[in-house]
Amino acid sequence: MSQDDELRELIKGLYDKIDGLELRISKLELLDKDVPEETLVAIAAAVSAYLGHKAKRRQRHLTAGRNWTASTRRSQHLHHPLYSR
Repeated sequence: MSQDDELRELIKGLYDKIDGLELRISKLELLDKDVPEETLVAIAAAVSAYLGHKAKRRQRHLTAGRNWTASTRRSQHLHHPLYSR
């Protein structure tokens, strides 16, 4: 048996496994349909962490450095609105 034939057999076996899993998944029923949002968020975070996704920080942290203080003071003296639409 050549290497190509072995690969074809492996691929065929994987397709068979996928078909079997899809059949099993289609038969599953959700026992409790009222899953709390916190539980769903926790499951999603665990799965994404397992897959290697690094979460981004969503909250900004203001620093009290000299550059930040000076630029804030300068912007306040210019009397420009902070956000223009």
